[in-house]
Amino acid sequence: MAFLLSTLAVWRISHLLAQEDGPFDIVFRVRAKVGQGFLGTLLDCFLCLSLWIALPFAFLSADAWIDRIVAWLALSGGASILFLATNRTADKESRGSR
Repeated sequence: MAFLLSTLAVWRISHLLAQEDGPFDIVFRVRAKVGQGFLGTLLDCFLCLSLWIALPFAFLSADAWIDRIVAWLALSGGASILFLATNRTADKESRGSR
């Protein structure tokens, strides 16, 4: 259950930072402020961002180093699968409404 909740949290945080404007456009302003440097590029890519967002969750969920590495990749992978699945659904819905 903890892994599932962590995966959902990684997806939600990554989606908020990479795809949404956030409440009162806070995230939009942050993305605009960081520009096109490393952070700006990172905030433009959900898949890249999910790797970094998953890192603290992996450290909290495992004790051994190898388990942390596996959890890190698995959490990012799970969030990426959710992102790709929800994006396909949104793309199909927008094409169907035209």
